[in-house]
Amino acid sequence: MATLVHTLADHSDDVNYCAFSSSCLATCSLDKTVRVYSLDNFTELPYSPLRGHTYAVHCCCFSPSGRLLASCSTDGTTRVWHTADGRMLAALEQPGGSPVRVCRFSPQSTCLVSGAADGSVVLWNVQSLRPCRSGNVKDGSLVACAFSPNGNFFVTGSSCGDLTIWDDKMRCLYNEKAHDLGVTCCDISSQPISDGEHGFRYFHMASCGQDNQIKLWLISCADFLGVELRYKCTLNGHSAPVLACAFSHDGQMLVSGSVDKCVIIYETSTGNTLHTLSQHSRYVTTCAFAPHSSLLATGSMDKTVNIWQFDCKEPCAADAVENESRVAVETWSEDDVSAWLCAQDLADFVGLFKRNNIDGKELLHLSKESLANELRIESLGLRSKVLQKIEELRQNVTSVTVPDEFLCPITRELMKEPVIAADGYSYEKDAIEKWISNKRRTSPMTNLPLPTLVLTPNRTLKMAISRWLETQQK
Repeated sequence: MATLVHTLADHSDDVNYCAFSSSCLATCSLDKTVRVYSLDNFTELPYSPLRGHTYAVHCCCFSPSGRLLASCSTDGTTRVWHTADGRMLAALEQPGGSPVRVCRFSPQSTCLVSGAADGSVVLWNVQSLRPCRSGNVKDGSLVACAFSPNGNFFVTGSSCGDLTIWDDKMRCLYNEKAHDLGVTCCDISSQPISDGEHGFRYFHMASCGQDNQIKLWLISCADFLGVELRYKCTLNGHSAPVLACAFSHDGQMLVSGSVDKCVIIYETSTGNTLHTLSQHSRYVTTCAFAPHSSLLATGSMDKTVNIWQFDCKEPCAADAVENESRVAVETWSEDDVSAWLCAQDLADFVGLFKRNNIDGKELLHLSKESLANELRIESLGLRSKVLQKIEELRQNVTSVTVPDEFLCPITRELMKEPVIAADGYSYEKDAIEKWISNKRRTSPMTNLPLPTLVLTPNRTLKMAISRWLETQQK
């Protein structure tokens, strides 16, 4: 069941787009602003709204880590903002100054794509915020874009109905006439599906258009075959042009919004309709699933954004696990390991494991040799029993993906004492202190000089990590 839990009504004109990070929701509008909200209580962040665009804002998107937010506008620019404090980092000007209709970060945050009304598409280097490559679609305005999960290629959709696939060097790999009256949106599921026919992975791709249709495709990119795009089926239900479509994080659901004022949620595998939502009073222009919670946002020309919560029984991204959700083993504390030992009838080893500071990460790396030589468990039978339980843990415990913004950019491990450096990024305190002690006065993220070496505790992030760990342990 989908329940309307909140309505945002801060924009003074049509809502054009909405996008989630793991902790925030961003919305943009014809009123020239971008607004950013906390997912904790849907309150607007202190630095919101973001002002800088001089005309309507058409699209906004977060980088995968959530540290950056991009927005694009009729003013011919794509602007990049820092989500920690709302600072504008750059205003990227589209060649020719054409209105920019869509922007997307690559999955690795190395590139940012902007597509414009004149058909131009630009690939920007995120680190330098400079253009690295550009191209043009054959005809029409570029209005839609989606990256493949590995970032090796991306798809664009145009107002003349074409889907075009580009590689990361901006070479056109494939072109398909998809919608007679024009593409309006496209998305690629981040989760692979098993097709089996050729022995390699396919991903679902969805496109929608002015022809009232949503089309499902199978897309794959293999080194030995190149790109393959195969039509799968057409999803019906809307009675007017479909303006938006998006997959849930686990790929099990697809949502669409239409000129008919309805939002339809489909089960991807069967194409069956799960829900039809009709609370908006004008065209539904945008829809997005949250990556790490059972939330859906829909935006409309009625100037509102509706937030929907899914029942735990739904096949939503946050709940699509076979077993009870639990914290990723890699993030277990020594006490978590002790509790696990007791549950496995291995309580006699609690003291030994604690003396050797065995946490979750160390536990997964234990081997026959380390049990014998480092932990000095002499009995072959006991060593075998411990190894068997560890192997069962590796195979059966549901692994939980840690949100990227909770990982230290230096160590890529879950932060315990996050601090903010002068570059605006958060790091594990010990890691950034070691970085600085090695006489490095440059930012690990931007490679630019740090104006000061002062480190400020990031208590907000620490609390967010703590709350996330608590939810995973339920």
